Amino acid sequence: MNPFEQGESLLIDKPLNWTSFDAVRKIRNLVKTKKVGHAGTLDPLASGLLIICTGKFTKRINEFMAAEKEYTGSFTLGATTPTFDLESQPENIKDYSGIDLGQIQSAIKKFEGEILQVPPIHSAIKKDGKRVYELARQGQDIKLDPRKVTIKEFDITSVELPVLYFRVVCSTGTYIRSLANDFGETLGCGAYLSRLCRTRIGSFSLKDAMTIEAAEQFIKAKLASSHN
Repeated sequence: MNPFEQGESLLIDKPLNWTSFDAVRKIRNLVKTKKVGHAGTLDPLASGLLIICTGKFTKRINEFMAAEKEYTGSFTLGATTPTFDLESQPENIKDYSGIDLGQIQSAIKKFEGEILQVPPIHSAIKKDGKRVYELARQGQDIKLDPRKVTIKEFDITSVELPVLYFRVVCSTGTYIRSLANDFGETLGCGAYLSRLCRTRIGSFSLKDAMTIEAAEQFIKAKLASSHN
């Protein structure tokens, strides 16, 4: 019996420049079972914790997706980008030199607790049956409704202007890209997400995650022992 058909939750440290589906496809090929899925997309330019479920454990995906998330990363002040991150070129260059710690702390307070957030138009949300990033690439004018999300903790851990390093604990459905863009708007100089790492999903931590290479070794060993 294939143990991965019985069900397994694999904690994967998703590499930079991989899509979440790249990671799922790699694991699916290794575990030799069709039922494989992930519990919450990470963008290609984000790294960190991705939970990949196999076999009967795919039923737990919604449970994992609903869990609280923690992220670390950086915002870069003084410009915006159409995608709110580095998948597109910085534009609307503005002076950030007058920004001080007091303004940063004051801006943080506006984003703590339950807030309304508009998702990025370059996201995988569906509108009228189509993914909005596809409509955005076609140059269509897209209006998305704001959603309620909860920012439980929001800390700026280091300031090296124009870069602010952060840690955020938030509800499912929160877009850190949107948080970066909105934060820059509040400061009046613009900002975009320049680095992102997901460090926790519910009680699962990145420090317990496997690299793709380690996952490959683990899967091969588990399959080999199941055949003995």
